[in-house]
Amino acid sequence: MKASFKKTLKQAATVALSAAMTLGLAGQAVAKEDPLKVAFVYVGPVSDAGWTFGHDEGRKEMIEKLEGKVETTFVESVAEGADAARVIRKLAQQGNDLIFTTSFGFMNPTLKVAKQFPKVKFHHATGYKRSDNVSTYAARFYEGRYVTGLIAGKMTKSNVIGYVGSFPIPEVVQGINAFTLGLKETNPDATVKVVWINSWYDPAKEREAAEALIAQGADIINQHTDSPAPVQAAQDKGVFAFGYDTDMAKFGPDAHLTGSLVHWGDYYADVAKSVLNDNWEANDTWGGINTGMVKMAPYNKAIPADVVALAEKARAGIASGDLVIFEGPIKAQDGSEKVADGVKLEDKDILSMNWYVQGVEGKLPTN
Repeated sequence: MKASFKKTLKQAATVALSAAMTLGLAGQAVAKEDPLKVAFVYVGPVSDAGWTFGHDEGRKEMIEKLEGKVETTFVESVAEGADAARVIRKLAQQGNDLIFTTSFGFMNPTLKVAKQFPKVKFHHATGYKRSDNVSTYAARFYEGRYVTGLIAGKMTKSNVIGYVGSFPIPEVVQGINAFTLGLKETNPDATVKVVWINSWYDPAKEREAAEALIAQGADIINQHTDSPAPVQAAQDKGVFAFGYDTDMAKFGPDAHLTGSLVHWGDYYADVAKSVLNDNWEANDTWGGINTGMVKMAPYNKAIPADVVALAEKARAGIASGDLVIFEGPIKAQDGSEKVADGVKLEDKDILSMNWYVQGVEGKLPTN
C-alpha cells in the first residue's frame, strides 16, 4: 500500500516536472519569437521625397522581407548635434535592439549613446567611426554621379552645369568630382558651378540655389540635397536636372533626365537578420552599383538612344570593375596632376577627398 502510494507520488512528480519543463521551454520559445525592435533616426521628414524618404522605404522593405520578425519605429526631422543624442538615448531606453542613425552629423551622438548601451546594436550612415557595437554604412553615391556626368556632357548646350551642394564634406565632394570626370569625358569644354547651402534639407534654399545657377547659364542642374526643389526649379525654368536618392521624375517630368538612386532595403533586412540569427558583428559597408545599393533612375525619353547606351555601358563597367572612376590621370582644379596615369585611388583617399578636379569652378569651402 505504501509502496503503491509512493509510486503514485513519484509518477505525479514526474508529470509535474515534465509539464513545468514543457511550459518553461514554451516560454523560452515565445521569448525568442518576440519581434526584434528596430528604430530609425532621420535627419529630415519622411515626406522629403529624397534622402529620408529613401531610408524609410528601406525600413518598409525590411518589414516586408522579414514578415513579422521585426517591429519598427522612427523619429523624423532630428537636428544633428545634442538633440540627436537625446533622441537616440530615448530609443535605446525604450528597448530597441537595433538602431539606425541615418545622417553624417549623428556620428558622435551615436558613439556616445552606444557606450551607455553596450547590448544595443547601432548602425550609423555615412560615418567613419566604429566601436564594438557601432557599425557604419554608406553607398558609393559617386558611381551614379559619374554616369549622370556622362549624360550631362552630351545634353548640355551652354556647357555650364549647376550643382546644388549640402555640406563640403568628402561624401559630397566625391560626387561632384565623379560627376565632373564623367562630364569632361564626353564634353571637355563643359564646367561645373557649385552653390553650397549648408543644409541637407531646405527646399527654399535648394530652389534658390538652383535658380541662381540657372541665372548664371546652367542648363542642367545636379544636386546633393534632400528635396526635389532643384528638379522643380529646373522644370519651371525649362532646363534639365538630375534627381538624387529616389526617382524624382514626377516633380519635373520634362526636366528630370535620370538620377543616382540608393536602395537601402536589402541592407536593412540583412542587418536585422544578422541580429536575429545572433551572428551580428560591427563592420563597415560601402555598397555600390555592383551590390545593387546604387541604381539609376529611369532615363528620360529626351535622352538620345546612343547616350543611354553610353550610360548603360559605363554602369555595367562600374559594376564589373572594368571601369574605375578615380583612376589616373586625374588633374586637380589648378591643372596639376593629382592622380598619376594608371594609379587607382584607394578607398581611404576617396573617403577623405577634400579637393576639386579640373573643371569645377570656385573655391572649395574649408569649414
